[in-house]
Amino acid sequence: MKQIQKKPWGWVPTLYFAEGLPYVAVMTISLVLYKQLGLSNTEITFYTSWLYLPWVIKPLWSPFIDLIKTKRWWIVTMELLIGAAFGGVAFMIPTSLWLQGTLFFFWVMAFASATHDIAADGFYMLGLDTHQQAWFVGIRSTFYRLATIFGQGILVMIAGNLQVIYRNSISYSWSLMFYGVTGIFIALWLWHHYALPVPAEDAARNDVNVQTIWKEFVNTIKSFFKKPQVTVGILFMLLYRMPEGLLAKVSALFLIDAAHNGGMGLSPQEYGLVQGTVGVIGLTLGGILGGICAGKDGLKKWLWPMVCAITLPDIVYVYLSYALQSNLVVINVCVFIEQFGYGFGFTAYMLYLIYYSRGQFKTSHYALCTAFMALSMMIPGLFAGALQEMVGYRMFFIIVMMCCAITFVVTSFLKIDPEFGKKEKDS
Repeated sequence: MKQIQKKPWGWVPTLYFAEGLPYVAVMTISLVLYKQLGLSNTEITFYTSWLYLPWVIKPLWSPFIDLIKTKRWWIVTMELLIGAAFGGVAFMIPTSLWLQGTLFFFWVMAFASATHDIAADGFYMLGLDTHQQAWFVGIRSTFYRLATIFGQGILVMIAGNLQVIYRNSISYSWSLMFYGVTGIFIALWLWHHYALPVPAEDAARNDVNVQTIWKEFVNTIKSFFKKPQVTVGILFMLLYRMPEGLLAKVSALFLIDAAHNGGMGLSPQEYGLVQGTVGVIGLTLGGILGGICAGKDGLKKWLWPMVCAITLPDIVYVYLSYALQSNLVVINVCVFIEQFGYGFGFTAYMLYLIYYSRGQFKTSHYALCTAFMALSMMIPGLFAGALQEMVGYRMFFIIVMMCCAITFVVTSFLKIDPEFGKKEKDS
């Protein structure tokens, strides 16, 4: 029977909104939640950095998804599980086991989200033809960013406003907010049951078995580690973002920490505006400009400007830690500059992952590269909070600036084709 054609506008935006929201909840909203619930920076960064693990090991189970069910099945099932995990977090926050309970459900959410990423990205290629894939690539990125703004911007603001309404009942306010997100995900689950197309190519593979896939996976790993400049490449993937790996979680905690602890003392509403809205806009604009520049002149020409962009703007946090500005406009400008620079400089990192992945197993190799990408943020984050509490915010941000030298050193060993990234000229 002929399948009813579903218009891409009906499912691509919502699919990538659903992909972005649990990620930002696990990686960012959890920081603000745990800080307001009274955990130390050491505990917060250690616990939440481990939540990167599902994205680190994602390549291990991604080849097996096709064996069990269709990608469409995985998408809607994981969305239901993510919604249940949001509900679990909401339920556990007001209880005496709030830490163990919320961490458990954040772990469930992280694994379900990583699996949803695999299925959604594969389904995108099956549900659209090549022209539609190219046309909607910007749309999917936009709605992923909107999910980020909605998550660490609007949702954090809502939690802050609820605290005003319910007279600083922090746990009750956060619980209500997470129940609201549970409702959103149930709605997304119901919508995608209806709106997602049913491509003929999206079927469980019966022509392969676990042994075959495992053999191919081992061969893929072997070929990955036999590539030219493998040592330099892996060191670059792990260390290029070392300053950002230290800064990412601690900068958020610095913005909301109390003034007597050396922080900026922002309310959840102010944090939602500064980091969750203005910062994300800066990050997005920096990424767009980076893509335009690299697409015009190639990665090699823009490599060092991008290295400078991802490192030097971190100095705004040194300034803020000394000035302790109460002017919200100045804070917004500083965060915008840092995030814009990160977005611009991160372009070089992403393009290098593509460059390194070229060859016979490019899709699988790129998946392994993204595992190193997640690991590059996970490892520094595990001890960033402990280091900050040991030396204070000011010295911590100075140490971050000193670590920028690592980015310059690992980049200096790269060998990149000058033509890579340039737009191909018509013959």
